[in-house]
Amino acid sequence: MENTVPIIAIKRVTHDVKQFRVERPAGYQFVAGQATEVSINKPEWKEEKRPFTFTSLATDPFLEFVIKLYSDRDGVTNALDELVVGDELILHDVWGAISYQGKGYFIAGGAGITPFIAVLRQLKKDNELAGNSLYFSNKTTADIILKEELESMPGLQTVFITTQEEGPAYEHHFIDKDFLQRKVADFSKHFYVCGPDKMVSAINQSLIELGAKPDTVVFEK
Repeated sequence: MENTVPIIAIKRVTHDVKQFRVERPAGYQFVAGQATEVSINKPEWKEEKRPFTFTSLATDPFLEFVIKLYSDRDGVTNALDELVVGDELILHDVWGAISYQGKGYFIAGGAGITPFIAVLRQLKKDNELAGNSLYFSNKTTADIILKEELESMPGLQTVFITTQEEGPAYEHHFIDKDFLQRKVADFSKHFYVCGPDKMVSAINQSLIELGAKPDTVVFEK
């Protein structure tokens, strides 16, 4: 099922990330953490579908996406960077395996934070953030998506990691088995993992080796 929707707002989030808000079609439903395939409603781009996660709440009157743009590639995200308010996107069916299962640890790398944004915003709205932790890895401070919003969420323990930049405010370490062993206090909790495929695979393996049960590790399969 396709829905063609106009862009109603565009906001720059970081040097290479933008937030797009579009009109919400009547009856369009999703669960926080889910995604859809998106294409640009222009002849040369209509068939170029890419998966993006909803970052709006399920109850918001609009739909929102936070998208990393790759200006060095002649592709969809570069084309998205050229769009203006009034241009149209085409949305397809809703899908996704990431959803909130209970208190635990959110582990994200770069744009892998996007499935967690709506989840954490919903938990904030419901006053249910306490007992959850976020470990968010990026190359540098400038790459941290929605940094101020995330670190101000009441009750959420937030740890930012920068792998290519050292500073007193952040961890300078890859999220590996050693990091998890030092930081995770309870391996019986849920783990939500999203990022580059190689990172997700390595973290999932480390979590299992450290005692997490496979059915408590939530990731996009």
